[in-house]
Amino acid sequence: MTSDAASDERSAGEGDGPVAGQPVRHGTGVNSTRAFPTEAHPSSLDPFVLFERFYIDPDTGFPMHEHRGFEIVSYMLEGGMDHADSLGVEHTAHEGEAMRITAGDGIRHSEFPADGDACSGLQLWVNLPQSEKEAEADYVDASATELPTESLDGATVTTVVGDGSPIDLRTPMTYLDARVDGVWTWSVPDGWSGFLYGVSGAGTVGGDAFAEGDVLPVTEARDVRVEAGEDALRVVAVAGRPHDEPIQLRGPYVL
Repeated sequence: MTSDAASDERSAGEGDGPVAGQPVRHGTGVNSTRAFPTEAHPSSLDPFVLFERFYIDPDTGFPMHEHRGFEIVSYMLEGGMDHADSLGVEHTAHEGEAMRITAGDGIRHSEFPADGDACSGLQLWVNLPQSEKEAEADYVDASATELPTESLDGATVTTVVGDGSPIDLRTPMTYLDARVDGVWTWSVPDGWSGFLYGVSGAGTVGGDAFAEGDVLPVTEARDVRVEAGEDALRVVAVAGRPHDEPIQLRGPYVL
């Protein structure tokens, strides 16, 4: 996936609560709802460069393009997405499956909807520290059955990145997919930053209304109470250890 934005990281404050994601239309015709950076939250969120939900129609997609300097996690919500890259990998990820690309010193890849049908998913860009910007490019994927899922009181939580998942990154982090039908508490570790993103449904986060496309940036350790409304609220909760280095986003590259 490409990025039409170019920005330097600025101080990311916690703000007053959730903000709405921003519609983005990529040059290839793909539509996304971006959590950050946006007009409402104009900075990246160290160590995270950007996050968005993408919607790829059958006649659109991302032709072969290059990335450098960061890692990518793609997590499918609906349909399937065909991936091919300069490492020789060809793979189709379906609903509930994940892929991780280490762009490092450079990788080319393409993303298109599979089987002639539309698809939707989530894509996260994670910065590499300056000492690892030239890391060798790499790829790994995981099926839905390989991602640990735990039924809790109030929620069902799938670990996309974290304990038990085959998806790991060079940045210490966790990435959870939580389907909340009651009350669930998300804990951000000391010294980490992160965010909640609304995938579907509606409810409250920290007492504030929260629905599909909303994002709550979190820049300090805290417990966040997530409560479903009349219907289940599905959120992804992502947290990681900052690198404390500037994030310089230049289209498909992170310098």
